[in-house]
Amino acid sequence: MDVAAAGADATVQTNNVQAGEISCEFLAKKLNGKGNVVIENGPQVSAVIDRVNGCKSVLSKNPGIKVLSDDQDAKGSREGGMNAMQGYLTRFPKLDGVFAINDPQAIGTDLAAKQLHRNNIVITSVDGAPDIETALKSDTMVQASASQDPWAMAQQAVSVGYDLMNGKKPANSTILLPSTLVTRDNVGSYKGWSSPR
Repeated sequence: MDVAAAGADATVQTNNVQAGEISCEFLAKKLNGKGNVVIENGPQVSAVIDRVNGCKSVLSKNPGIKVLSDDQDAKGSREGGMNAMQGYLTRFPKLDGVFAINDPQAIGTDLAAKQLHRNNIVITSVDGAPDIETALKSDTMVQASASQDPWAMAQQAVSVGYDLMNGKKPANSTILLPSTLVTRDNVGSYKGWSSPR
């Protein structure tokens, strides 16, 4: 569950290409199709690779957007995002937007920008985790996160696992669940990870 695994009978995960696409569509729109952007990469697992590919496919359709960096592994963590962003802000005098591969990196990215007194940077990410809900309701540069739904993933995985135990294979071995974009405008109605089900 959550990432592709060699030899698995079935995998249930977020459509990570779509998640990268919708997060970066929002980023490109916020920047009016122009500016300097960083894709803050992470550990090279299928979910991260797919998110980055989705983001790149969108940004490539915006000739006014220049991707300054797309290969730095920020380790999928708040500290990694913070360290990576400190490096970006030292190297790049003009940075308008950042796509972080997950919410912890986005939060670390925002912290680094604040520490270095840099403002007006649009930060987007993927996960829709509780920490990002707080960030979207607070004074941060984080503007959006393409959500995952752990409840739906677990429910689908249990159902598929039950069927596999009973000899019924799924039509597709990879089941992709859609992502929705959580923004400052809709976070109040977002049914997040910790919402009662």
